Amino acid sequence: MWRSHYTAFFVVVYLIFTCINCGEIDPASSVVWGPGLSPDLIVMPARYFFIHAMDSNKTRFQSSQGDVFSVDITGDSEFKYCRVWVNILDRKDGSYIVRYKLYHTCLNLKISVKYKGRNVASSPYTFKGPIFAEDCYCPVESISEWLTKFGCQREYEQITEDLKPFPNVNLTEVRRSILKKYDSPGSTSLCNYVIKDNEIYRKCYGKYVGFKMFMDAILLSLARKVVLPDLEFFMNLGDWPLVSTEKGPKVPVFSWCGSDDTMDIVLPTYDITEATLECMGRVMLDMLSVQGNIDKKWEDKIEKAFWRGRDSRRERLKLIEIARKNPDLFNASLTNFFFFKEEEKEYGPKEKHVSFFKFFDYKYQINIDGTVAAYRFPYLLAGDSLVFKQDSKYYEHFYNQLEAWKHYIPLDADLSNIVEQIIWAKKHDAAARAIAERGQQFARSNLMPQDIFCYHATLLKNWSHRVISEVKVLDGMEHVPQPVPDKPHEDCQCDKLSAKQSQGDDKDLRNKEEL
Repeated sequence: MWRSHYTAFFVVVYLIFTCINCGEIDPASSVVWGPGLSPDLIVMPARYFFIHAMDSNKTRFQSSQGDVFSVDITGDSEFKYCRVWVNILDRKDGSYIVRYKLYHTCLNLKISVKYKGRNVASSPYTFKGPIFAEDCYCPVESISEWLTKFGCQREYEQITEDLKPFPNVNLTEVRRSILKKYDSPGSTSLCNYVIKDNEIYRKCYGKYVGFKMFMDAILLSLARKVVLPDLEFFMNLGDWPLVSTEKGPKVPVFSWCGSDDTMDIVLPTYDITEATLECMGRVMLDMLSVQGNIDKKWEDKIEKAFWRGRDSRRERLKLIEIARKNPDLFNASLTNFFFFKEEEKEYGPKEKHVSFFKFFDYKYQINIDGTVAAYRFPYLLAGDSLVFKQDSKYYEHFYNQLEAWKHYIPLDADLSNIVEQIIWAKKHDAAARAIAERGQQFARSNLMPQDIFCYHATLLKNWSHRVISEVKVLDGMEHVPQPVPDKPHEDCQCDKLSAKQSQGDDKDLRNKEEL
């Protein structure tokens, strides 16, 4: 499978002897890899790939080499030329992220990566096309075929565990139990989704259902790329998971957050999902940008623990108390008061928001729950600081893959050991840096946009196998249409893709992916 090959390749590259005083960058020895080099196979709002600078001895640089690589992406289209936005992000460790966005379908796409005018690795990378833009509606493959082509891993432990209580589900029967329990407009908001013939339908319940936009967006994006199976599910739009393990009916509800005392089926959070769909769009913070906007090297970082956030949990107030008693160890402040507004005088004044990228001027980052799990955790891991994570009953879809003292340093739930842990890190700088690097590598390998698409699609596929009731559009359901581009495209050329597949060329495309 393509992803396993590229992951294995990356690990080999990463383990190559690193050098501090490397010679001149050798374009032939430097490496280029990633899903953006398979644009004919992997369609995302922003495609991306990586470059790592190497010298002629195949030793990798481990610090920024400046703006030394140039990337030019060209092609043909009905608009005479291929309109592409290219952005290069320096990860400050000798590697670079190249991300690019197609504004329409392109033919004869050519990706040229150069160093001082010389081609890097196997550049140029050429594709006859069509190379689809994100808004092309071209679902011609089954979800199993698409998962393989997209380079997704075969299974996820969290999905397996979440679906274990539901081997067979009759939604006709379960629907009544869910609505009886959770149709409570003042306290719960959820949507009943149906996917039928690759169209999306829903009926929402509750007073505050605006967050349906996030579920709508990922389903519509997937439906443009793959023929989704017919299925039905309920999506919790609130912060807190709903289905208690101890009381009430054991019913299947999808949520963005799980907890030890609930059994909701967990999806990637709306935050990281939106960052995936709006990468190089309306969001500033995403899993790519956070890696390319860090200014200080580890040895130059301020040796304090940094935190900013609102007052959404009592422990956040306690952190302020601890920080004030230990100003040499902390820079922590609240940015807004809502939950404990009456205590603003004691724990304020509130500070202005700080750019998330500036968090990483500090060597240590603190991750404390908000109303539920703090959804900033993926971005903190992706940075190059050491993360201290509060012990919590709440979790996101990837938490079970993490290990304390390997990817982060654990904190007691009441923060009673936070000073002790930070002092340990200060006294064991090399070990602290190694933990930070492993956390960063985990994020790079498991929480990128490709991974978020894969997780959603894998869950939908596995869930569809468990729904035994007839899937049909119910009375009162609203159709969720595909968005209409500002300038409707007639250049997607899905018919050419269909023709290729009918001739068996899809196998050749997958083989190309293995190289």
